Amino acid sequence: MVNPFIRKQRPKIPQITSEEIELLKTEVGKHFPFYDFRYQDTTIVFFCSIDPSILESGFESIRKKLSEHGFIPFLRKEHGEFLLYITKKPEQKEKPLWVNIALLITTIVTTILTGSLLSINMATSVNYLNIQELPDILLLFEPAHLINGAVLFSFPLMSILFIHEMGHYFISKKHHLKTSLPFFIPIPPVLPGFNIGTFGALISSHDPMPDKKTLFDVGIAGPLAGFIVAIPVTIIGLITSNPIPISTIGQGDTILGSSLLFALLSTVFAPIQQGFALDLNPIAFAGWIGLLITSINLLPAGQLDGGHIFRAVLGEKQKYAAWVAVFIMIFTGWIFFAILVMFLIGTMHPPPLNDHTELDLKRKLLFFVAVAILILCFIPDPIYIL
Repeated sequence: MVNPFIRKQRPKIPQITSEEIELLKTEVGKHFPFYDFRYQDTTIVFFCSIDPSILESGFESIRKKLSEHGFIPFLRKEHGEFLLYITKKPEQKEKPLWVNIALLITTIVTTILTGSLLSINMATSVNYLNIQELPDILLLFEPAHLINGAVLFSFPLMSILFIHEMGHYFISKKHHLKTSLPFFIPIPPVLPGFNIGTFGALISSHDPMPDKKTLFDVGIAGPLAGFIVAIPVTIIGLITSNPIPISTIGQGDTILGSSLLFALLSTVFAPIQQGFALDLNPIAFAGWIGLLITSINLLPAGQLDGGHIFRAVLGEKQKYAAWVAVFIMIFTGWIFFAILVMFLIGTMHPPPLNDHTELDLKRKLLFFVAVAILILCFIPDPIYIL
């Protein structure tokens, strides 16, 4: 996930000096002939005559050169004219590397403890409000259960999340974007009946997206990479899970919803007789979470990965796809997340710096792959308690 939840206070942008204005006029003139320019405090705008055949290459050359001098250009078309706006990069304070490492270690610990909890079938049997059951929690720290938690749950789940985020990271680096390493979000296993040990991870991009191609590539890289890992994890988990009679499922047990893909994989790799249900082991549960997180990230809202992808393909019409997703979530088991989208994440995605070049056929085909993965992995009712 690429920084969907963090909303920072707008930093102060320094003014452009007269010497810098001359530098900008020279660099812009090398690629885009301009017939007028205007300057006000922190922004200078050039009125350009741009040949569409060199628009993409010319803008990228200007962006890279001006970035070296601490400037950000963004191209807009207003009233039939191309306007190139240039402003100074705002000052940004990067978090030290130890924050990433500390969060990673903490998340490994919380997912291992969650896996230990799953391995001893405590996830649905322990009532945390009953003081008489609290001593059983000490079983979490027995070496055998911790090893099972690490190998059978933490490792497969963290692999999916890590590969997902590194997909974003390496594609960002390929496009010369300054970005952070992943920030993992740990959750202690304290939720009665349902624990996953983490809220996933995100990376923070320090550079704005330069164009639609970069926006699309960064957006799709994470979900596609994580999805590729989640499939074999899910298959292995299903094969090694055991069927149980439905009659043994009791009051208070947690039932996991199924996506189209999970149902298909279950039918192929773990067929069960009528009257039975599949008791997912920790590996299968990790795969289920991985597919669930993939679908969440592909929702076409705000700066979620799906927001990146849909904005690159649909342009300003992306906001309509976001509202369709919100409408669907309200009428399924996702009303809380729908509220998050409307009031925290947002439905609209900001445009890239250059919003006037089109995607190639390969990316347009990958868009349909992303939509298919979203549909296949979406779970209308993720969990419910009997």
